[in-house]
Amino acid sequence: MKKTISVIEDDVLLANLIKDKINESTNYQCVETFNSTEKFLSKANGTDIILLDVMLGGSSGIDAIKPILAKFPESSIVMNTIKDDSETIFTSLQLGASGYIDKQSFDLNFEEVFDAIENNGAYMTPKIAKKVIDYFQVSKKRNNPFETLTRRENDIAQGILDGLSYQAIAERHGIALDTVRMNVKKIYKKLQIKSKGELFNLARNK
Repeated sequence: MKKTISVIEDDVLLANLIKDKINESTNYQCVETFNSTEKFLSKANGTDIILLDVMLGGSSGIDAIKPILAKFPESSIVMNTIKDDSETIFTSLQLGASGYIDKQSFDLNFEEVFDAIENNGAYMTPKIAKKVIDYFQVSKKRNNPFETLTRRENDIAQGILDGLSYQAIAERHGIALDTVRMNVKKIYKKLQIKSKGELFNLARNK
C-alpha cells in the first residue's frame, strides 16, 4: 500500500505540479493538496508525510508545525520552500520538521526524500545542507576565536601563552624577530584584543 503525502502550498499551479510528480513514484501518492494550514487541519484525516511551504498567504508554515504535529503526531513534516536563511531552517527543525528542501530543486527525486524520512532519517537538499554546515563552522569559530588564525599565527600565539619572549618565539620557529612582531599585530587584530592578558583570557575560555 502506498504511503500518503499531503502538500500544503498556496501556489495552486505549483501544488498540482508537485502532486503529479509525487504520483509518478512507486511507493507514494498525493491525493489532495491544501492552500493553507487551516484547511489542512480542518479537512485532512491524517497522512504519512506533509510537504509544507514556509511562506503561505496569511500565515507562516513555521507557525503551523506545532499544531500539525499535535493533531497528527505520527506524521512527518518536510519543509518545501524558497526560504533558505539559517534562522528559518533551524527554527523549522527545532519545532519538529524532519526535512528541509529547496523548492527550486524541482528535479528532486521525491521518492528519495520520502524514503529517507520513512526510514527514520531526515533529508535536506545539498544547498540547505551547506547552509547547516556553514552555520556550525561559523559557530565553532565564534566559540573558539583561535580558529580564525593561520597556522603561523597559532604557533606564535602558543609561544606567547607558553611565556616565551618574542626573541625566543623567533628562535623556536626559525623566523625573524620582525616576523614575530608583525604576526602578533595580526593576531591581536583578528582576536580583537590589545594585550597578552586578553590573549590569556581568550585561551582560558575557549
